[in-house]
Amino acid sequence: MSGNDNQLRVLISGGGTGGHIFPALSIANEIKRRLPQAKILFVGAEGRMEMERVPAAGYEIKGLPVMGFDRKNLLRNIKILYKLQQSLRMARGILKDFNPNVAVGVGGYASGPMLKECQKKGIPTLLQEQNSFAGVTNKLLAKKAQCICVAYEGMERFFPAEKIVLTGNPVRRNLLECTATPQEARQSFGLDPDKRTVLIVGGSLGARTINTSIIDGLDKIAGHDNVQVIWQTGKIYDDNCREALQSSQAANVKQMAFISNMDKAYRAADLVISRAGASSISELQLLGKASILVPSPNVAEDHQTKNAMALVDRNAALMIPDAEAGAKLVDVMLDTIEQEQMLVKLSENVLKMALRDSAEVIVDKVLQIAK
Repeated sequence: MSGNDNQLRVLISGGGTGGHIFPALSIANEIKRRLPQAKILFVGAEGRMEMERVPAAGYEIKGLPVMGFDRKNLLRNIKILYKLQQSLRMARGILKDFNPNVAVGVGGYASGPMLKECQKKGIPTLLQEQNSFAGVTNKLLAKKAQCICVAYEGMERFFPAEKIVLTGNPVRRNLLECTATPQEARQSFGLDPDKRTVLIVGGSLGARTINTSIIDGLDKIAGHDNVQVIWQTGKIYDDNCREALQSSQAANVKQMAFISNMDKAYRAADLVISRAGASSISELQLLGKASILVPSPNVAEDHQTKNAMALVDRNAALMIPDAEAGAKLVDVMLDTIEQEQMLVKLSENVLKMALRDSAEVIVDKVLQIAK
């Protein structure tokens, strides 16, 4: 970059779920840490999670009316195509006003129109693909991108090999900076400092299958006095799960809608039960947590199962398909938490898969391609 290079202008686009938003914010924070004068603008999809989360983190965001294609109801796609045209027009306006040196796409359909317009204008673009199975938007944008940052090996089957950089997924910094001991972390949740602890999380919105499996197994859990559970249910399922817990005998389960201090929750846990979204898996790898993964069946191209299998194949996690969770999850959880050696093995193997300093490596690339 020539001239006044402390005035770097970066456009970051994408979103739809926490899995796209956390990495995007980590990248923005790392740019700001190095170049406090840099101008950063986010572009997301109207009505989606990023429109709240990004301003809350202190960044400006513009929303496009873009929607994902409807694979089931093809007639709805007429409206979606109209919104796509509208979004492309708005994207051109945003480019004219903001005039970025570089654009970062973090995936999700929100990044499609914006990065397409950037590429047309010759603005260098970097893509960040969180999953082991590439998303449609990133596959379409890959041909004209300067650099594609990935979290898994073997991504040459989706992207041009010479553009791929294996960086891992950026995770929330505070998770890696927790200083509490496991005992202190358990006490902060009002739990016994010395009991084996399971953390159950369903992502930011909660996970129905995991929650109903736990509800059905509360009596079994109550029978294991030497185990305790931290159960994040998500807002939608909060009332249901709380009522079920109150009418059960399970005094060893601590339930909440949302955990704000995830760093301590992870630190408290000997075993984690989770969906297999890209952010969750990166967190488990970096923190070296033994886990049982229940991939969500409601995601494009079933990529959560592929994410989970990448760990299972290395003996770095256990997996239970969503359809089998009702029958198996609680039994496998109670069995696994008793097996010290298995927990240690899973933990060691998943830690080996961790890719550190992802945000730093990605920002190195962003600065390198910024014109």
